[in-house]
Amino acid sequence: MKRLRWPSWMPVDPYIVLLLGTVGLAALFPAHGTAAHAVSGASTAAIAVLFFLYGARLSTREALDGLRHWRLHVTVLVCTFVLFPVLGLAARAAVPVLLTQPLYQGLLFLTLVPSTIQSSIAFTSIARGNVPAAICAGSFSSLVGIVLTPLLAAGLFGGSGGGFSADSLVKIVLQLLVPFLAGQALRPWIGRFVARHKKVLGLVDRGSILLVVYTAFSEGMTRGIWHQVSPARLGALLLVEAVLLSVMLLLTWYGGKALGFGREDRIAIQFAGSKKSLASGLPMAGVLFGAHASLAVLPLMLFHQMQLMVCAVIAKRRARDPEEAPGAVGASAAHVVQGKPQDRVLR
Repeated sequence: MKRLRWPSWMPVDPYIVLLLGTVGLAALFPAHGTAAHAVSGASTAAIAVLFFLYGARLSTREALDGLRHWRLHVTVLVCTFVLFPVLGLAARAAVPVLLTQPLYQGLLFLTLVPSTIQSSIAFTSIARGNVPAAICAGSFSSLVGIVLTPLLAAGLFGGSGGGFSADSLVKIVLQLLVPFLAGQALRPWIGRFVARHKKVLGLVDRGSILLVVYTAFSEGMTRGIWHQVSPARLGALLLVEAVLLSVMLLLTWYGGKALGFGREDRIAIQFAGSKKSLASGLPMAGVLFGAHASLAVLPLMLFHQMQLMVCAVIAKRRARDPEEAPGAVGASAAHVVQGKPQDRVLR
């Protein structure tokens, strides 16, 4: 029997469909009482496993080798952790006309999370950009984000905003950083096993995130916070996020040109510097925001799907750019995507 595949013409990431289905499940059958405690405990364990696998997968040697192109990586980090948060703070002007305060806090949180890895590689490859640079840029962003995202959240949200508290920093260390470092430490012994079983472990990744989403939205349902969101507010949120993504796409492309980067490097900067990681952001939101996580992750989920659709179009247009023939760098990683970025773009 042939394995069923997601239709290539379908513009929606299939994993987003699963996430939305999980949200619907939480809306219809939210966990209560003992079940809620059990689901919460399982979600905490799943987050730890998720970041342990991140650490086991990440090649420290590859990341260190990429330091030779430090200007590009610094540029991506500035886009991810400086320009994005500045635009997030500027979006405060949309409250309360367009956004409610909880939705704005979720929007601000999405500007703090790390960049993607797989989707940066996939779209950079399609556009014939600097794929090794995209790999290193995404890896650096993920590493820095584990520490910098909660610190930025502590500074911007304070002790009372969005359910964030100083205790969240301790939770980040115990639930995210310690498992990640453990995975890195054990990589010499388990790295080959992880590489051989990456498809199965990929299912563990996605299943863990689905559990985090169910826990967050289930708790949101029991607390009645979804009454704060109307269709008009969701439409306004999409509009604000479209403006945010457009500005970052323009800044990364023309800013890279102003800094003297070549075409291939600018492609890597644009795709690594304009996107946010759903895989890293959802677990972090669950740890940082607790009962308020459902509204905190909603803007990130919507932004994730928007960035995939828009960047897929841009990547295909960049691939037809006549000014430069396909180089060895872009061709060497063409197998990453095979023209179907939706298969590998969760992070």
